[in-house]
Amino acid sequence: MRSLLDIVLQVFQAIWANKLRSFLTMFGIAWGVASLLLLVGLGEGFRSGQKRGLAELGSDVIMIFGGTIPALPDQHQGMKPYKLTVGDADAIRAEAPHVRNATAYISRGDLKEVSEFSSAGGPVWGVDLNFPKIRKLPIVQGRFFDADDMLQHRLVVIAGHKNNNLLFPGRPSVGSFITLNGYRFQVIGVAAHIGRGNDDNDNQKLYVPLTTMLELFPITGENIPRDAISSIQYQPLTDTQNEAAKTEVHAIVAKRHGFDPNLKDAFEEWDSIKNNQMVGVIFTAMDVFLGGVGIVTLLLGAVGIVNIMLVTVSERTKEIGLRKALGATNRSIMMQFFLEGLLLTGLSGAIGIGGATVLMTVMGSLWGGNQMGFDPPTLVPWSAAMAFGSLTLCGVVAGIYPARRAAMLEPVEALRKE
Repeated sequence: MRSLLDIVLQVFQAIWANKLRSFLTMFGIAWGVASLLLLVGLGEGFRSGQKRGLAELGSDVIMIFGGTIPALPDQHQGMKPYKLTVGDADAIRAEAPHVRNATAYISRGDLKEVSEFSSAGGPVWGVDLNFPKIRKLPIVQGRFFDADDMLQHRLVVIAGHKNNNLLFPGRPSVGSFITLNGYRFQVIGVAAHIGRGNDDNDNQKLYVPLTTMLELFPITGENIPRDAISSIQYQPLTDTQNEAAKTEVHAIVAKRHGFDPNLKDAFEEWDSIKNNQMVGVIFTAMDVFLGGVGIVTLLLGAVGIVNIMLVTVSERTKEIGLRKALGATNRSIMMQFFLEGLLLTGLSGAIGIGGATVLMTVMGSLWGGNQMGFDPPTLVPWSAAMAFGSLTLCGVVAGIYPARRAAMLEPVEALRKE
Protein backbone atom coordinates (compact mmCIF):
# COMPACT_ATOMS: atom_id res chain seq x y z
CA MET A 1 0.00 0.00 0.00
CA ARG A 2 2.84 2.33 0.89
CA SER A 3 4.51 1.64 -2.44
CA LEU A 4 1.28 2.44 -4.32
CA LEU A 5 0.88 5.72 -2.42
CA ASP A 6 4.45 6.65 -3.28
CA ILE A 7 3.76 5.95 -6.95
CA VAL A 8 0.59 8.09 -6.89
CA LEU A 9 2.50 10.90 -5.17
CA GLN A 10 5.20 10.73 -7.84
CA VAL A 11 2.53 10.85 -10.55
CA PHE A 12 1.12 14.12 -9.14
CA GLN A 13 4.64 15.55 -8.79
CA ALA A 14 5.43 14.70 -12.41
CA ILE A 15 2.21 16.31 -13.65
CA TRP A 16 2.79 19.42 -11.50
CA ALA A 17 6.36 19.72 -12.79
CA ASN A 18 4.96 20.23 -16.31
CA LYS A 19 1.93 22.35 -15.47
CA LEU A 20 1.43 24.10 -18.82
CA ARG A 21 1.84 20.97 -20.88
CA SER A 22 -0.46 19.00 -18.59
CA PHE A 23 -3.05 21.82 -18.62
CA LEU A 24 -3.13 22.06 -22.42
CA THR A 25 -3.43 18.28 -22.74
CA MET A 26 -6.23 18.11 -20.20
CA PHE A 27 -8.01 21.11 -21.72
CA GLY A 28 -8.27 19.32 -25.07
CA ILE A 29 -9.87 16.26 -23.47
CA ALA A 30 -12.18 18.33 -21.22
CA TRP A 31 -13.29 20.46 -24.15
CA GLY A 32 -14.05 17.37 -26.25
CA VAL A 33 -16.08 15.75 -23.48
CA ALA A 34 -18.01 18.94 -22.66
CA SER A 35 -18.75 19.57 -26.36
CA LEU A 36 -20.01 16.01 -26.80
CA LEU A 37 -22.34 16.25 -23.81
CA LEU A 38 -23.58 19.73 -24.73
CA LEU A 39 -24.31 18.83 -28.36
CA VAL A 40 -26.15 15.63 -27.42
CA GLY A 41 -27.95 17.54 -24.65
CA LEU A 42 -29.08 20.20 -27.12
CA GLY A 43 -30.34 17.50 -29.48
CA GLU A 44 -32.30 15.90 -26.66
CA GLY A 45 -33.68 19.33 -25.74
CA PHE A 46 -35.04 19.73 -29.26
CA ARG A 47 -36.43 16.19 -29.14
CA SER A 48 -38.23 16.67 -25.81
CA GLY A 49 -39.45 20.10 -26.97
CA GLN A 50 -40.97 18.50 -30.05
CA LYS A 51 -42.68 15.86 -27.89
CA ARG A 52 -44.04 18.51 -25.54
CA GLY A 53 -45.29 20.51 -28.52
CA LEU A 54 -47.21 17.49 -29.81
CA ALA A 55 -48.49 16.80 -26.30
CA GLU A 56 -49.97 20.33 -26.33
CA LEU A 57 -51.94 19.26 -29.39
CA GLY A 58 -53.25 16.01 -27.92
CA SER A 59 -52.37 12.35 -27.47
CA ASP A 60 -51.71 10.21 -30.59
CA VAL A 61 -53.91 12.39 -32.81
CA ILE A 62 -54.56 11.64 -36.47
CA MET A 63 -56.44 14.31 -38.41
CA ILE A 64 -58.37 13.69 -41.63
CA PHE A 65 -59.99 16.37 -43.77
CA GLY A 66 -62.20 16.42 -46.83
CA GLY A 67 -60.43 16.07 -50.18
CA THR A 68 -61.09 15.71 -53.90
CA ILE A 69 -62.31 12.63 -55.75
CA PRO A 70 -63.16 11.80 -59.39
CA ALA A 71 -66.44 13.33 -60.53
CA LEU A 72 -67.35 9.96 -62.08
CA PRO A 73 -66.21 6.45 -61.04
CA ASP A 74 -62.96 5.25 -62.66
CA GLN A 75 -62.34 8.75 -64.01
CA HIS A 76 -58.99 10.44 -63.39
CA GLN A 77 -59.90 13.87 -64.69
CA GLY A 78 -62.61 16.25 -63.59
CA MET A 79 -62.16 16.07 -59.81
CA LYS A 80 -64.80 17.21 -57.33
CA PRO A 81 -64.42 18.11 -53.65
CA TYR A 82 -66.18 16.24 -50.88
CA LYS A 83 -66.79 17.11 -47.24
CA LEU A 84 -66.63 14.83 -44.24
CA THR A 85 -69.82 14.53 -42.21
CA VAL A 86 -70.98 13.79 -38.67
CA GLY A 87 -72.19 10.45 -40.04
CA ASP A 88 -68.61 9.64 -41.11
CA ALA A 89 -67.40 10.22 -37.56
CA ASP A 90 -70.18 8.01 -36.16
CA ALA A 91 -69.31 5.27 -38.65
CA ILE A 92 -65.63 5.41 -37.75
CA ARG A 93 -66.44 5.05 -34.06
CA ALA A 94 -68.73 2.10 -34.79
CA GLU A 95 -66.88 0.25 -37.56
CA ALA A 96 -63.12 0.83 -37.13
CA PRO A 97 -61.77 -1.77 -34.64
CA HIS A 98 -58.32 -0.12 -34.45
CA VAL A 99 -59.77 3.31 -33.56
CA ARG A 100 -60.33 3.91 -29.85
CA ASN A 101 -61.95 7.34 -30.18
CA ALA A 102 -62.96 9.84 -32.85
CA THR A 103 -64.39 13.34 -32.73
CA ALA A 104 -65.80 15.75 -35.30
CA TYR A 105 -65.59 19.52 -35.36
CA ILE A 106 -66.55 22.51 -37.49
CA SER A 107 -64.22 25.50 -37.76
CA ARG A 108 -65.46 28.91 -38.86
CA GLY A 109 -63.20 31.96 -39.08
CA ASP A 110 -65.78 34.39 -40.46
CA LEU A 111 -67.99 34.89 -37.39
CA LYS A 112 -68.04 38.27 -35.68
CA GLU A 113 -67.31 38.00 -31.94
CA VAL A 114 -68.45 40.85 -29.70
CA SER A 115 -68.69 41.24 -25.93
CA GLU A 116 -69.95 44.26 -24.02
CA PHE A 117 -66.34 45.39 -23.64
CA SER A 118 -64.55 44.51 -26.87
CA SER A 119 -64.53 42.48 -30.09
CA ALA A 120 -62.25 39.76 -31.44
CA GLY A 121 -61.75 37.76 -34.59
CA GLY A 122 -60.46 34.32 -33.69
CA PRO A 123 -61.82 31.05 -35.13
CA VAL A 124 -64.99 29.54 -33.68
CA TRP A 125 -65.04 25.76 -33.32
CA GLY A 126 -68.11 23.59 -32.90
CA VAL A 127 -66.92 20.54 -30.94
CA ASP A 128 -68.40 17.32 -29.60
CA LEU A 129 -68.47 16.04 -26.00
CA ASN A 130 -65.42 13.82 -26.45
CA PHE A 131 -63.24 16.57 -27.94
CA PRO A 132 -61.08 17.03 -24.77
CA LYS A 133 -60.35 13.27 -24.74
CA ILE A 134 -58.53 13.61 -28.05
CA ARG A 135 -57.38 17.23 -28.20
CA LYS A 136 -55.91 19.07 -25.24
CA LEU A 137 -58.43 21.56 -23.86
CA PRO A 138 -57.94 22.11 -20.11
CA ILE A 139 -60.61 24.26 -18.45
CA VAL A 140 -59.37 26.66 -15.74
CA GLN A 141 -62.65 28.43 -15.05
CA GLY A 142 -66.20 27.14 -15.28
CA ARG A 143 -66.90 23.85 -17.07
CA PHE A 144 -66.91 22.04 -20.40
CA PHE A 145 -70.07 21.17 -22.32
CA ASP A 146 -72.38 18.43 -21.06
CA ALA A 147 -74.95 16.16 -22.72
CA ASP A 148 -77.80 18.64 -22.15
CA ASP A 149 -75.84 21.39 -23.93
CA MET A 150 -75.63 19.11 -26.96
CA LEU A 151 -79.19 17.76 -26.89
CA GLN A 152 -80.82 21.16 -26.37
CA HIS A 153 -78.51 23.01 -28.77
CA ARG A 154 -77.74 25.53 -26.06
CA LEU A 155 -76.12 28.89 -26.85
CA VAL A 156 -73.10 28.43 -24.62
CA VAL A 157 -69.45 29.12 -25.33
CA ILE A 158 -65.99 28.37 -23.94
CA ALA A 159 -63.34 31.06 -24.48
CA GLY A 160 -59.72 30.35 -25.31
CA HIS A 161 -57.10 31.96 -23.06
CA LYS A 162 -56.17 34.85 -25.35
CA ASN A 163 -59.68 35.44 -26.68
CA ASN A 164 -60.98 35.62 -23.13
CA ASN A 165 -58.44 38.36 -22.32
CA LEU A 166 -59.37 40.27 -25.47
CA LEU A 167 -63.13 40.09 -24.99
CA PHE A 168 -63.13 40.57 -21.20
CA PRO A 169 -60.00 42.61 -20.39
CA GLY A 170 -59.47 42.47 -16.62
CA ARG A 171 -63.05 41.38 -16.02
CA PRO A 172 -64.76 38.09 -15.07
CA SER A 173 -66.07 36.27 -18.11
CA VAL A 174 -67.89 33.17 -16.83
CA GLY A 175 -71.59 34.00 -16.79
CA SER A 176 -71.14 36.93 -19.20
CA PHE A 177 -72.25 36.94 -22.83
CA ILE A 178 -70.62 36.97 -26.26
CA THR A 179 -72.52 37.76 -29.44
CA LEU A 180 -71.66 35.61 -32.47
CA ASN A 181 -73.15 36.99 -35.67
CA GLY A 182 -76.08 38.35 -33.68
CA TYR A 183 -76.69 35.26 -31.51
CA ARG A 184 -76.14 35.74 -27.76
CA PHE A 185 -73.97 33.01 -26.19
CA GLN A 186 -73.29 32.67 -22.46
CA VAL A 187 -69.69 31.98 -21.40
CA ILE A 188 -69.61 28.79 -19.30
CA GLY A 189 -65.86 28.15 -19.27
CA VAL A 190 -62.39 29.50 -19.97
CA ALA A 191 -59.58 27.33 -21.36
CA ALA A 192 -56.04 27.33 -20.00
CA HIS A 193 -53.14 28.60 -22.08
CA ILE A 194 -52.17 26.02 -24.71
CA GLY A 195 -48.96 25.86 -26.74
CA ARG A 196 -45.65 27.70 -26.62
CA GLY A 197 -43.83 30.44 -28.46
CA ASN A 198 -45.59 32.01 -31.45
CA ASP A 199 -48.05 29.12 -31.74
CA ASP A 200 -50.99 30.98 -30.25
CA ASN A 201 -53.77 29.78 -32.54
CA ASP A 202 -55.53 27.54 -30.00
CA ASN A 203 -55.66 30.37 -27.47
CA GLN A 204 -57.62 32.59 -29.87
CA LYS A 205 -60.49 30.13 -30.34
CA LEU A 206 -64.04 30.09 -29.07
CA TYR A 207 -65.75 26.71 -28.63
CA VAL A 208 -69.48 26.05 -28.95
CA PRO A 209 -71.44 22.75 -28.95
CA LEU A 210 -71.24 20.95 -32.29
CA THR A 211 -75.05 20.63 -32.47
CA THR A 212 -75.45 24.38 -31.98
CA MET A 213 -72.81 25.03 -34.64
CA LEU A 214 -74.61 22.75 -37.11
CA GLU A 215 -77.91 24.53 -36.45
CA LEU A 216 -76.71 28.15 -36.54
CA PHE A 217 -73.42 28.21 -38.46
CA PRO A 218 -73.18 25.13 -40.70
CA ILE A 219 -70.68 24.83 -43.54
CA THR A 220 -72.50 26.09 -46.61
CA GLY A 221 -71.92 25.75 -50.31
CA GLU A 222 -73.04 23.89 -53.39
CA ASN A 223 -73.76 20.18 -52.86
CA ILE A 224 -72.51 20.29 -49.26
CA PRO A 225 -74.39 18.03 -46.78
CA ARG A 226 -76.24 19.64 -43.90
CA ASP A 227 -74.05 17.74 -41.39
CA ALA A 228 -70.76 18.62 -43.13
CA ILE A 229 -67.78 19.14 -40.81
CA SER A 230 -64.26 20.51 -41.14
CA SER A 231 -62.34 17.49 -39.86
CA ILE A 232 -62.46 14.19 -38.00
CA GLN A 233 -59.72 13.64 -35.47
CA TYR A 234 -59.15 10.20 -34.04
CA GLN A 235 -56.78 8.02 -32.04
CA PRO A 236 -55.61 4.47 -32.80
CA LEU A 237 -55.84 1.82 -30.09
CA THR A 238 -52.06 2.12 -29.61
CA ASP A 239 -49.46 4.32 -31.26
CA THR A 240 -48.09 1.29 -33.13
CA GLN A 241 -51.46 0.70 -34.83
CA ASN A 242 -51.73 4.07 -36.54
CA GLU A 243 -51.35 2.65 -40.06
CA ALA A 244 -54.02 -0.01 -39.45
CA ALA A 245 -56.36 2.65 -38.07
CA LYS A 246 -55.77 4.91 -41.09
CA THR A 247 -56.48 2.04 -43.50
CA GLU A 248 -59.81 1.35 -41.76
CA VAL A 249 -60.78 5.03 -41.72
CA HIS A 250 -59.92 5.39 -45.42
CA ALA A 251 -62.10 2.38 -46.26
CA ILE A 252 -65.07 3.72 -44.25
CA VAL A 253 -64.88 7.25 -45.68
CA ALA A 254 -64.39 5.96 -49.24
CA LYS A 255 -67.37 3.60 -48.96
CA ARG A 256 -69.64 6.34 -47.63
CA HIS A 257 -68.60 8.82 -50.33
CA GLY A 258 -68.42 6.35 -53.21
CA PHE A 259 -64.77 6.25 -54.26
CA ASP A 260 -61.82 3.86 -54.22
CA PRO A 261 -59.98 3.91 -50.84
CA ASN A 262 -56.70 3.35 -52.71
CA LEU A 263 -56.90 6.87 -54.13
CA LYS A 264 -54.25 8.41 -51.89
CA ASP A 265 -54.87 11.92 -53.22
CA ALA A 266 -58.47 11.68 -51.98
CA PHE A 267 -57.37 12.01 -48.36
CA GLU A 268 -55.86 15.02 -46.69
CA GLU A 269 -54.54 13.99 -43.30
CA TRP A 270 -51.85 14.59 -40.72
CA ASP A 271 -50.55 11.85 -38.43
CA SER A 272 -48.93 13.20 -35.25
CA ILE A 273 -47.61 9.71 -34.41
CA LYS A 274 -45.81 9.39 -37.74
CA ASN A 275 -44.53 12.95 -37.43
CA ASN A 276 -43.16 12.21 -33.96
CA GLN A 277 -41.48 9.03 -35.22
CA MET A 278 -39.83 10.90 -38.10
CA VAL A 279 -38.54 13.58 -35.75
CA GLY A 280 -37.28 10.87 -33.41
CA VAL A 281 -35.35 9.20 -36.25
CA ILE A 282 -33.79 12.53 -37.22
CA PHE A 283 -32.65 13.29 -33.68
CA THR A 284 -31.42 9.72 -33.12
CA ALA A 285 -29.30 10.01 -36.27
CA MET A 286 -28.05 13.37 -35.00
CA ASP A 287 -27.17 11.84 -31.63
CA VAL A 288 -25.28 8.99 -33.33
CA PHE A 289 -23.39 11.46 -35.52
CA LEU A 290 -22.52 13.74 -32.61
CA GLY A 291 -21.54 10.74 -30.50
CA GLY A 292 -19.25 9.52 -33.28
CA VAL A 293 -17.67 12.96 -33.59
CA GLY A 294 -17.20 13.04 -29.82
CA ILE A 295 -15.51 9.63 -29.75
CA VAL A 296 -13.16 10.65 -32.58
CA THR A 297 -12.36 13.84 -30.64
CA LEU A 298 -11.58 11.81 -27.52
CA LEU A 299 -9.41 9.39 -29.51
CA LEU A 300 -7.48 12.34 -30.94
CA GLY A 301 -7.06 13.56 -27.38
CA ALA A 302 -5.74 10.14 -26.43
CA VAL A 303 -3.21 10.35 -29.26
CA GLY A 304 -2.13 13.72 -27.87
CA ILE A 305 -1.68 12.19 -24.41
CA VAL A 306 0.33 9.28 -25.88
CA ASN A 307 2.51 11.88 -27.56
CA ILE A 308 2.97 13.83 -24.32
CA MET A 309 3.74 10.67 -22.36
CA LEU A 310 6.31 9.53 -24.92
CA VAL A 311 7.98 12.95 -24.66
CA THR A 312 7.88 12.60 -20.88
CA VAL A 313 9.54 9.18 -21.06
CA SER A 314 12.22 10.60 -23.35
CA GLU A 315 12.85 13.56 -21.03
CA ARG A 316 13.03 11.39 -17.94
CA THR A 317 15.13 8.58 -19.38
CA LYS A 318 18.04 9.28 -17.05
CA GLU A 319 15.70 9.44 -14.02
CA ILE A 320 14.17 6.09 -15.02
CA GLY A 321 17.65 4.52 -15.37
CA LEU A 322 18.69 5.83 -11.94
CA ARG A 323 15.54 4.50 -10.27
CA LYS A 324 15.98 1.09 -11.87
CA ALA A 325 19.62 1.02 -10.82
CA LEU A 326 18.47 1.72 -7.24
CA GLY A 327 16.10 -1.26 -7.34
CA ALA A 328 12.87 0.00 -8.91
CA THR A 329 11.06 -2.82 -10.69
CA ASN A 330 9.66 -2.78 -14.20
CA ARG A 331 6.23 -3.07 -12.64
CA SER A 332 6.61 0.05 -10.49
CA ILE A 333 8.00 2.07 -13.41
CA MET A 334 5.17 0.89 -15.67
CA MET A 335 2.58 1.58 -12.98
CA GLN A 336 3.77 5.15 -12.51
CA PHE A 337 3.60 6.10 -16.17
CA PHE A 338 0.35 4.18 -16.69
CA LEU A 339 -1.29 5.99 -13.79
CA GLU A 340 0.02 9.30 -15.07
CA GLY A 341 -1.68 8.83 -18.46
CA LEU A 342 -4.85 7.48 -16.86
CA LEU A 343 -4.97 10.36 -14.38
CA LEU A 344 -4.57 12.95 -17.13
CA THR A 345 -7.51 11.55 -19.11
CA GLY A 346 -9.67 10.76 -16.07
CA LEU A 347 -9.23 14.15 -14.42
CA SER A 348 -9.75 16.09 -17.64
CA GLY A 349 -12.83 13.98 -18.45
CA ALA A 350 -14.29 14.60 -15.01
CA ILE A 351 -13.71 18.34 -15.47
CA GLY A 352 -15.43 18.19 -18.87
CA ILE A 353 -18.45 16.28 -17.53
CA GLY A 354 -18.71 18.56 -14.49
CA GLY A 355 -18.38 21.72 -16.59
CA ALA A 356 -21.02 20.54 -19.06
CA THR A 357 -23.38 19.62 -16.22
CA VAL A 358 -22.99 23.00 -14.54
CA LEU A 359 -23.46 24.87 -17.83
CA MET A 360 -26.60 22.89 -18.72
CA THR A 361 -27.99 23.43 -15.21
CA VAL A 362 -27.43 27.19 -15.53
CA MET A 363 -29.04 27.22 -18.99
CA GLY A 364 -32.01 25.27 -17.65
CA SER A 365 -32.50 27.70 -14.77
CA LEU A 366 -32.23 30.71 -17.10
CA TRP A 367 -34.68 29.29 -19.62
CA GLY A 368 -36.98 27.86 -16.93
CA GLY A 369 -40.55 27.70 -18.22
CA ASN A 370 -39.52 28.94 -21.65
CA GLN A 371 -42.15 29.40 -24.31
CA MET A 372 -39.83 28.39 -27.12
CA GLY A 373 -40.30 25.29 -29.22
CA PHE A 374 -37.45 23.43 -27.54
CA ASP A 375 -36.31 22.56 -24.05
CA PRO A 376 -32.97 23.52 -22.46
CA PRO A 377 -30.18 20.93 -22.85
CA THR A 378 -29.93 18.27 -20.17
CA LEU A 379 -27.24 15.73 -19.33
CA VAL A 380 -28.17 12.53 -21.15
CA PRO A 381 -27.13 9.45 -19.13
CA TRP A 382 -26.11 7.37 -22.15
CA SER A 383 -23.87 10.16 -23.50
CA ALA A 384 -22.19 10.55 -20.08
CA ALA A 385 -21.72 6.76 -19.92
CA MET A 386 -20.28 6.75 -23.44
CA ALA A 387 -17.93 9.60 -22.56
CA PHE A 388 -16.82 7.80 -19.40
CA GLY A 389 -16.24 4.54 -21.27
CA SER A 390 -14.35 6.30 -24.07
CA LEU A 391 -12.24 8.15 -21.52
CA THR A 392 -11.36 4.89 -19.78
CA LEU A 393 -10.31 3.36 -23.09
CA CYS A 394 -8.35 6.47 -24.01
CA GLY A 395 -6.65 6.49 -20.61
CA VAL A 396 -5.58 2.87 -20.97
CA VAL A 397 -4.33 3.44 -24.52
CA ALA A 398 -2.58 6.69 -23.55
CA GLY A 399 -0.93 5.15 -20.50
CA ILE A 400 0.00 1.59 -21.32
CA TYR A 401 2.23 2.07 -24.37
CA PRO A 402 4.45 4.86 -22.96
CA ALA A 403 4.51 3.02 -19.62
CA ARG A 404 5.70 -0.20 -21.23
CA ARG A 405 8.34 1.70 -23.18
CA ALA A 406 9.60 3.31 -19.97
CA ALA A 407 9.66 -0.03 -18.13
CA MET A 408 11.66 -1.73 -20.90
CA LEU A 409 14.57 0.76 -20.71
CA GLU A 410 17.88 -0.81 -19.66
CA PRO A 411 19.39 0.98 -16.62
CA VAL A 412 22.89 1.29 -18.12
CA GLU A 413 21.62 2.67 -21.42
CA ALA A 414 19.30 5.03 -19.61
CA LEU A 415 22.05 6.39 -17.38
CA ARG A 416 24.26 7.01 -20.41
CA LYS A 417 21.49 9.12 -22.01
CA GLU A 418 22.32 12.82 -22.05
